[in-house]
Amino acid sequence: MKKAQLFLISFLVSMVSSLYGQAPEGPIRVEMRQENGAWQLYRGGKPYYINGVGGQSYLDNAKAYGANSVRTWGAGEAIAILDEAHARGLTVLFGLWVGCERQGFDYDDAKAVKAQLDRFTEVVKTYKDHPAILMWGIGNETDLFYSDFKVWNAINDIAKMVHEIDPDHPTMTVTAGLDVAEVQLVMERAPHIDVYGVNTYGGLIGIDKEIRSFGWTKPYVITEWGPNGHWEVPKTEWGVPIEQMSSEKAQSYQERYEKGIAADKEMCIGSYVFLWGNKQETTPTWYGVFLEDGTETEVMDVLEYEWSGKMPENRSPHIADITLDGKGRYESVYVSPGATCKLETQVTDPDGDVLQYKWELLPESTDIKSGGDAEAKPEPVEIVLRPGSAGGVLNFKAPKKEGAYRLFAYIYDGNGNAATANIPFYVKK
Repeated sequence: MKKAQLFLISFLVSMVSSLYGQAPEGPIRVEMRQENGAWQLYRGGKPYYINGVGGQSYLDNAKAYGANSVRTWGAGEAIAILDEAHARGLTVLFGLWVGCERQGFDYDDAKAVKAQLDRFTEVVKTYKDHPAILMWGIGNETDLFYSDFKVWNAINDIAKMVHEIDPDHPTMTVTAGLDVAEVQLVMERAPHIDVYGVNTYGGLIGIDKEIRSFGWTKPYVITEWGPNGHWEVPKTEWGVPIEQMSSEKAQSYQERYEKGIAADKEMCIGSYVFLWGNKQETTPTWYGVFLEDGTETEVMDVLEYEWSGKMPENRSPHIADITLDGKGRYESVYVSPGATCKLETQVTDPDGDVLQYKWELLPESTDIKSGGDAEAKPEPVEIVLRPGSAGGVLNFKAPKKEGAYRLFAYIYDGNGNAATANIPFYVKK
């Protein structure tokens, strides 16, 4: 997709970096104004709508496809890409990772709370004038599995400090989804927060009505959005979630952008898509808009269209179905140890490209965390091929060891695009 354009962007960035060596000095003022009942973000005195990416990789792709901002979660991530982002004309939502109760942080420990504030104070003093900074993201999903409401007081103290040191950039905090209790707590205990950030997936459409009904009157940003979350989908009989195929995800992204994000022109000032990169979270394909090897999926076609107004010159393969022994993903497929099984996919390519198929067999992940915390990918299981495998058909021998597995299909078009799908199954005597 746009390989010539990506090369040109990379070349220009290299030229800028060699000429200047570092980002120009001086902040670019960012502010919110309420005009005719609608919130408008301004940067450098000009209206600015956030079409952002959540992740710090593939910045040339982000620029080429029409994105304008990058979200980071922690100060280390932000510091590492400030100059890179600025050279490409991208802004940075500078993340300050606030301690989470689920990770062991104790808000009854006054020394720890003060040390956190002091650490962030030095970060803000050091980087507040960098021209790439859009706003400060103070905390991410600190409300997940917590009980100590003092976290909001601590967040407010950080936001107050930011306002005192840096009058040029707004403050934001981010919650996991939207809940009336959290909205009220932010309003009551953290009045120095300027923008509400919401991480939301299957529940995105309707957030505009909820946030108003919960009493929030300031602007908000959808800080993570994407496919159906692994906690939101149907499960097999043995309790594992069923992932959308890449083409189903693309449809979800389009609907959520058009009917949720872009539809609220009064309070929503933009969004950050998740994940601009790749990670293991339940599966290695669930959230990343890139595969592990950097290949793009049909989701990227949708994002480029929504950000730039046009589809890419070469589009991704479209997958319509995946079955195992004639059964679909929602039928809780059981197979016998060592049995010969047949996986079938239905894939088309809008450009008529010749398709190549790759398969991966993984045990079901048991390293499941919460809040996006790091997970380890299971070690692949060898696929024993049986006669008759060709194209979108894979005949293989089931593992002999009982347990839960997941078979992944990757279908490449030879132009940097792919379709993906997986089907869970259980080996049982």
